[in-house]
Amino acid sequence: MTALLIIVAAIVCLVCGFRFYGSWLEKQWGIDPNRTTPAFETPDGVDYVAAKPAVLMGHHFSSIAGAGPINGPIQAAVFGWVPVFLWCVVGGIFFGGLQDFGSLFASIRNEGKSVGEIIAQSMGPVAKKLFIIFAILVLILVIASFVNVVASTFLTPADGQMGITTNPTGNQTTAMISVGFIVLAVIYGIITNKFGVKTLPATIAGIVAIVILIAFGLNVGLGLNRTTWIVIVALYIAVASLIPVWIMLQPRDYLSSFLLYAMMAVAVIGILISAFTGSAHFALPAFTGLRTGIGFIFPTLFITVACGACSGFHSLISTGTTSKQLDSEKNARAIGYGSMLIESALGVISLIAVGCVSSQFIVINDAGLYAFKGSPATAFGSGIALMFGPEGSSINSTIRALLTLAVSVFALTSLDSATRLSRFMFSEFFLKEGEKSYKDADGIRKVLANPLFATAFMVILGSSLGFLQLSAIWALFGAANQLLAGLALMAVAAWLGEVGKNNKMFYIPMCFMLTATLCQLLLTIKTKLGNMAAGAPNAFHWGNWFQLFFAIAMFVLAIVLVKVGLSTFKKQQKN
Repeated sequence: MTALLIIVAAIVCLVCGFRFYGSWLEKQWGIDPNRTTPAFETPDGVDYVAAKPAVLMGHHFSSIAGAGPINGPIQAAVFGWVPVFLWCVVGGIFFGGLQDFGSLFASIRNEGKSVGEIIAQSMGPVAKKLFIIFAILVLILVIASFVNVVASTFLTPADGQMGITTNPTGNQTTAMISVGFIVLAVIYGIITNKFGVKTLPATIAGIVAIVILIAFGLNVGLGLNRTTWIVIVALYIAVASLIPVWIMLQPRDYLSSFLLYAMMAVAVIGILISAFTGSAHFALPAFTGLRTGIGFIFPTLFITVACGACSGFHSLISTGTTSKQLDSEKNARAIGYGSMLIESALGVISLIAVGCVSSQFIVINDAGLYAFKGSPATAFGSGIALMFGPEGSSINSTIRALLTLAVSVFALTSLDSATRLSRFMFSEFFLKEGEKSYKDADGIRKVLANPLFATAFMVILGSSLGFLQLSAIWALFGAANQLLAGLALMAVAAWLGEVGKNNKMFYIPMCFMLTATLCQLLLTIKTKLGNMAAGAPNAFHWGNWFQLFFAIAMFVLAIVLVKVGLSTFKKQQKN
């Protein structure tokens, strides 16, 4: 019954946040349904393509979610369920939702431009360049992290059957269905955009096709080794980032969203079943202490939960792809703010899932502190599946397989969106003011700003880092991602101040996120240097050098940007 009370409380709070705080933000900023959006102002058939609200909602939610709202809250559960629950709900309403909605609004009022361009207006061209560098570093980590996650999810064990198999493992099943999703998305995009099939009948046909695809994939798998999958995923995201959004990005994310919504619905049904039948028992402590095996509650909790409450990556999605496809400002709150609150609900569901199998995944380490062991994705699938039936039962195995598939879909949708964003940001860095595309540039800048070069550079670098252990990437990604959130909050606040709109609601979230993440980066730098000075095993491995370099670079860039931001706010106050 505890699990049921937790999810009901979360849903009530999040719905109230959307209804009251979201509406208040609309009024403060002056959302205008009659105003023309960038998708209609400068349509290009590639990136600026107006999408139906339901389709864009599917793209945005699928892209921002990734594996974060599952991995983060589950790992942070070592602090107990109360701190994680409070941060998911409060953070989602007043931090993450504010950032996502504000970023989307600022972008649609600036021709669908990125956060970097928005910064240029209020904080100057130097700040823009620094922010783009920071964003590119974060996107490299995003690509590396999710390439790693996807390849691991598809991986066939060394002694397993390779190629097409009729007796598939869970990973081979996930791989076959995910590849089929890509083909299905292309077909959906063509029939709706080139043959004029209406959204409703196309959606019904798409859902039926998904069911058939899943049934097929559960019996016929695709097995390849890790290196092969990394190469295939790299080629896929490179192509997906270059082709028009209506061919792949829009339809794939839209169709995938139904699988993701279904996953959340299955989880809620499981919580109801366990509440009244006792099929699973929520045994996670309410609070375990200020310190755990992953660190002190501040800043560790707020960095670890990540996307379940606030994520800087969302601002890049809002200003990089979503703002270019929004058909009307009246849909901005539902898509920009509402999607974040749905993700917070998913974070709470993930917390409940690990609470039902906490004895397997949350242990006391040698130092007497609570610590997490195992895979968050496995904990999520195991916890929800246990609500439907005991381990070993057919219903348990089926639910677990479908949830594993959904997690991989989350990661893959974020991955292709991140690659497209990295292309935008990389090209933008080499363009001068007034230049619209690489064709307007000259000399070496014309080569560097070319979409093909930008895509190749980011994909090769990010995918190469994907060969590292996920643990070597994820902790750094968490701090960088949350620091990006603080900078995005600062950027939107500065722009709102520049155009004379209320920006005071940004001050507390901005200061808190910047403080927490800068502290975390300092701890990372201190730990890496300490291990190297002490001659710890593998301390001088290139992966540790990589983490140290990135942590120092992002800390320095952030400090400089914060200094420029403070100067901007002071100037605005004086004026």
